[in-house]
Amino acid sequence: MSSEFNNPKNPIRIGSRGSQLALWQANHVLYALRDAGYHVELKVIRTTGDRMQQPGFVPPANLDGKGIFIKEIEEELASGEIDLAVHSLKDLPTTLSPQFDLTAIPKRADARDVWVCEPYWSLNTLPLGGRIGTTSPRRRSQLLALRPDVTFVEVRGNIDTRLKKLASGQCDALVLAAAGLDRLQRTESIHHRFSPDELCPAPGQGALALETRSPDYPVDEARDAYIRQAIAFFNHPETRFCVEAERTALDALGGGCSIPIGIHCVPEFERWRVFAQVLAPDGEAMVQIDTEARLDTTPQALGRWLADDLISRGALDLLAS
Repeated sequence: MSSEFNNPKNPIRIGSRGSQLALWQANHVLYALRDAGYHVELKVIRTTGDRMQQPGFVPPANLDGKGIFIKEIEEELASGEIDLAVHSLKDLPTTLSPQFDLTAIPKRADARDVWVCEPYWSLNTLPLGGRIGTTSPRRRSQLLALRPDVTFVEVRGNIDTRLKKLASGQCDALVLAAAGLDRLQRTESIHHRFSPDELCPAPGQGALALETRSPDYPVDEARDAYIRQAIAFFNHPETRFCVEAERTALDALGGGCSIPIGIHCVPEFERWRVFAQVLAPDGEAMVQIDTEARLDTTPQALGRWLADDLISRGALDLLAS
């Protein structure tokens, strides 16, 4: 490693949101880099998405929902205020600005959704008309496909905030990402982990993204190359393949976090196993695929094939609804 850049007066500067989970994720990267011998510091950056979760926030009329949790972080990355951004991968748009590079994707945590409800330990035992706290259109559609009688409560905020709202009776149950609860060691709250054929996870769910400046848009060409070299060991090839296939399919479907699409790819028995769901908002109609692909397939080819197959089955009609 270059002593020119690796010194306490010129540390690798990581940018992150300030939520409890985001800080866990950023510190996970920070401590691993320190263990590898690098000097590192963390800068907390407040994003539009964070402000939107505060009571009384009125979003501007022209607000683009894509990238609301990364805009301010990327601005500081582009200007050189930070060297590296750590994100939840599903917060990133499927197509990055050419200024940025998805340099490393660490090994993915549990990508599944989980059921959190103390008196009723599964969706099947929830009473008729039970109130589920979620703001995710995907989860709403998938839950309605399984239980058309349930109702939904808008529950926003970080994990602790949502768990407190559940405890206070604002809803009867929560559906959350397993990875967040696992990382924060809140697994006592988990009573069921949904299989992908029950609730198919969002593309990229459970994965982290380490974003740097693109080699074509350096602030300091030598330093930027040093940063990319420093974090290369985080990259997990199998996870990268899976999430690139998922995100390629999502992009081809024109999707984001605001529409009901679930895509989940995993390595299985020397093949790639892929499960995907596209649903109508009310959960009454669905197209889904459970398929396999050869290991020598590229993630882009797999993602495009997956999207084409879903479209041939009527996915775009469901999304248009």
